[in-house]
Amino acid sequence: MEETPNCPKCGMANTYFDGTSFVCPDCFYEWTGGEATQEAEDMTPRDSNGAELQDGDAVTVIKDLKVKGSSMVIKRGTKVKSIRLTEEPTEVDCKIDGSSIVLKTCFLKK
Repeated sequence: MEETPNCPKCGMANTYFDGTSFVCPDCFYEWTGGEATQEAEDMTPRDSNGAELQDGDAVTVIKDLKVKGSSMVIKRGTKVKSIRLTEEPTEVDCKIDGSSIVLKTCFLKK
């Protein structure tokens, strides 16, 4: 069985093939198989509104997020200062309440 690729827009793995194209139910993006590899190479880190992110930017969390392996919850509206970009364009590294956490860019806004 063929594996479905991650969404080239938000990076989430919850995608499916509907017969003619791939669909991401998280961000509602649709693409054909050939587009995914081309867009993945050209991706620059962008927030949920499409603004380009850079090292040291301050961002705001747009949704309550549960932290895996912890009882901690990052509340909507939490301001995060001095983000650091990772090799993965859909993730940023930051510190919240003294803990180093990696966040998906689709849950952030500049």
